[in-house]
Amino acid sequence: MSASYAALTHLVPLAKEVDDSKVTPGVLGFIVFAVLAVGTWLLMKSMNRHMGKVTFEEAPDPAAAPKAEAAESKKA
Repeated sequence: MSASYAALTHLVPLAKEVDDSKVTPGVLGFIVFAVLAVGTWLLMKSMNRHMGKVTFEEAPDPAAAPKAEAAESKKA
């Protein structure tokens, strides 16, 4: 007899001890969860597509511009 078989024989009685009066999410809970998961996936896919279209160029820092011009004039 293998160890896995022995473990399963001990776990089977535990599975039968489930109380029938307990409330479980059931099929409706799974359907709601699946719809939320698919909706989240579609929103993330749409967000990635829109973020890919964004082009962003940072404006130069006005305080750094005179320093850069001074450094260039010293080189010339």
